[in-house]
Amino acid sequence: MTYKITGKDLIAMGYKPGKIFQKALKHINKHNLRGQDLHKYMESIQPIYIKPHKEPVKFHQNIKPETEEDILNIEAVMRDMNIIMTTPTIQGGAIMPDACPTGDGQIPVGGIAIAKNAIHPAMHSADICCSVMATNLGMIDPKQVLDVSFQTTHFGPGKRKEHGGWSGILYGNKELGERIVDNHFTKDYVEKALTHLGTQGDGNHFLFVGVSKETGETYIVTHHGSRGFGASVYKKGMSLAETYRKEISPETLPKNAWIPYDENGKIYWEALQIIRDWTKLNHESIHNRIAHKLKRNHLYRFWNEHNFVFKDEDLFYHAKGATPLDDKFIPDSTEGLRLIPLNMSQPILVVKGMTTENNLGFAPHGAGRNISRAQHKRNNNHKTVEEIFKEETKGLDIRFFSGNVDISELPSAYKDAETVKQQMHRFDLGYIVDEILPYGSIMAGDWQKNTHWRKK
Repeated sequence: MTYKITGKDLIAMGYKPGKIFQKALKHINKHNLRGQDLHKYMESIQPIYIKPHKEPVKFHQNIKPETEEDILNIEAVMRDMNIIMTTPTIQGGAIMPDACPTGDGQIPVGGIAIAKNAIHPAMHSADICCSVMATNLGMIDPKQVLDVSFQTTHFGPGKRKEHGGWSGILYGNKELGERIVDNHFTKDYVEKALTHLGTQGDGNHFLFVGVSKETGETYIVTHHGSRGFGASVYKKGMSLAETYRKEISPETLPKNAWIPYDENGKIYWEALQIIRDWTKLNHESIHNRIAHKLKRNHLYRFWNEHNFVFKDEDLFYHAKGATPLDDKFIPDSTEGLRLIPLNMSQPILVVKGMTTENNLGFAPHGAGRNISRAQHKRNNNHKTVEEIFKEETKGLDIRFFSGNVDISELPSAYKDAETVKQQMHRFDLGYIVDEILPYGSIMAGDWQKNTHWRKK
């Protein structure tokens, strides 16, 4: 009786177990392969791994250091970008004036990475489609708008305790609901898609009320992403990307794993468009409810993502905190207008721009940070929170939804706004057509201290 080769035998010969074993064992035993014939066959079916580039692909540096902190920050950003640029799929990239590192050789905030026929979930991060939307409410008292907004929006983790009919908004959008149910990456998260509508989360997300420098009209601007819905899709995408990484490019860093577009990438791309439409609906639902309470018909509205993946034929532009200028990236662009928030004490910039060789069709997404939130808090531990808040928000109506000030979101936690504006001009990263001057804003604040919400 002929001995059958088993998986244990192949492992003993030095071959790593994997999907090919089942097919290989069937072939080996059918043809009774032994010795050199067996080894020759096994070598012929071993996967050919895609190796990282030997040298980093060149990328555009649209940033110039102005301070010692800038120098250290840019050095860290450059280190990470050079690692990213060795990823096999990468064709090019850029960094913006608001760039700051996220660590471990992964894409920095203010970074753009262009991949061919591949989507890298970590390069859009868990906060898929973090974005900003502005609605013009006309000539109305901004305090009245902020008061109504404070009673309407919701900040903090998870869903609202009492949903107040927000989920009905998705039920009313039958086409989007069907797409969510039909897509592999979104179908398991219908409840989050329903219950996270009307919420804005925490961190640097905000609802801003200000007045147009050009017209004097009052605007609301919201900043948030896709909440728990998008975060769940991201997690599923990262899991699939890691499976591909192990199979086709194990030398690539796990954080830079990708989903090939020609395979499951098409379905994931469709999921990203679903997340985009849901996030836009979330912005609109908050704006519409505020306008309804104020008995205002919105006069003008525009929005843009700044944390997303943008497709141009077989190239995928991963923008981790970068504002797309080119209309080809935003199918629902309103007259090419884009929003760039800086910090709560500075105007939100309304910009337009064209694609150039160095900007790749993008602008900054804000002011960025030179140091971490934790380091900023340590740098200010010689003052009380009340002192810092009073100094930095003078003349503004700033409200923290949790009732607790988060000093890591105050103006001094961010890069100098004027420097960012100057470098936008220097590197041709869009031009300013209006500024929404700040009246006040709402943020989550330090919600972990307690759960007592809606305190001014």
